[in-house]
Amino acid sequence: MTQTSVNLALVKTVYEGFAAGDMPRVLGTMADDIVWNEAQGNPYADQNPYVGPEAILTGLFARLGGDWENFTATPSEFILSDDTVIVFGTYTGRFIATGKAMNAPFVHRYTVRDGKIAAMQQYTDTAAHVEAMGA
Repeated sequence: MTQTSVNLALVKTVYEGFAAGDMPRVLGTMADDIVWNEAQGNPYADQNPYVGPEAILTGLFARLGGDWENFTATPSEFILSDDTVIVFGTYTGRFIATGKAMNAPFVHRYTVRDGKIAAMQQYTDTAAHVEAMGA
């Protein structure tokens, strides 16, 4: 296996684990000092950067799980370049407090270092998030 295919498999594990609700599997892909940034303008960017798996779990994933019904991040395309994996996909879900549905495209840029995800930067239609959330 090439390093880029190993990196791709690592990043795919994030989406597979998230879809299965297997947070230990998702967190297991992350470096201890991972730096995770939500897109500027995203209501969840209020704690940027999330540093470390525990900060991502409690500050972001737990909030998503509590705020949204059937929240999904579905990848559709992966682009590989050395230690970088770029993922195109779609977010869907219904914000519980407003009952409004969201369907928004995303791009995630992952940096892999020493077999772990070291960084993630989100790009998305933040207006779609804000509209669904009534924020």
